[in-house]
Amino acid sequence: MAALEPRLTQVAYEQVDCKSALNPVKNMMFSWSLNPYTGCEHRCAFCYVRAFELRADRPSDDRYGRSIRVKINVAGVLRSELGRRSWKRETVVIGAATDPYQPAEGRFRLTRQCLEVLRDFANPAAMITRGPMIVRDIDVLSDLARRADLHITFSVPTIDDDIWRKTEPGTAHPRQRLKAIEKLVAAGIDVGVGMAPILPGLSDRPELLEDVVKAARAAGATGLWANMLHLKDGTREHFMSVLARHWPELLPRYEGAYRGRAYLPQSFGEQTMREVARLRTLHGVSDRRRVILKPPPEPEQLSLLN
Repeated sequence: MAALEPRLTQVAYEQVDCKSALNPVKNMMFSWSLNPYTGCEHRCAFCYVRAFELRADRPSDDRYGRSIRVKINVAGVLRSELGRRSWKRETVVIGAATDPYQPAEGRFRLTRQCLEVLRDFANPAAMITRGPMIVRDIDVLSDLARRADLHITFSVPTIDDDIWRKTEPGTAHPRQRLKAIEKLVAAGIDVGVGMAPILPGLSDRPELLEDVVKAARAAGATGLWANMLHLKDGTREHFMSVLARHWPELLPRYEGAYRGRAYLPQSFGEQTMREVARLRTLHGVSDRRRVILKPPPEPEQLSLLN
């Protein structure tokens, strides 16, 4: 039996000063991103950020997530940037490249500090996370939601124990994320579910898709969207190594489907997307997504990581 990557691992934290907190973004449905940390302890096998790490000449393999840069001054820099007369109070997306509620947040509390700044300026915000630690900040999130538009997306690709353990080794169990959604919704915060990425031959089985849709509905999620897996260089090599370790029988299928491309041809995922749409209708879950948080298509989007 293939050994599992340990959920908890030794991580080195490097405290750094950032020159800017807000990162301009192109070719997406939002214009500004904010990441209090660089690197992510969640170490998801399919993380698209591994591709950016490769381009930045940083580890994208098993070493990814073992070294985290902590932008210790990020909240102060953000306050200065939001205070500029030229700032137009555009939506700021937190966590487009690194999870704002990864374990480092328990120690450094930078995400909370940034949320307090956004609240003070009544600035619209959106966030994507896998971290149930977010419930610690319900007070400031509730304040922000009363003053400006706020949407949280919880990433829940699957609630299957086996797939979760092998592909998201540093994350909390999906059931804990669903409990966090319940608490946030009870506090009046707009929270949806991102069922992404769906893994062909693994989490795309109809019964597993339905498990997520039903769980999202039960937790009170305001919407659910889904995307299929994509594999750019950097992510591709690591994900294929995980397949070889745990599901070697799927390697030929993936190598054929993704040969020469990062995204599946539309026809490959069309049936799965139709099934997700059917399940949303069946269980009364909206397909509304306030901000589409998907991997940027062009290399210049490395600015997401800064």
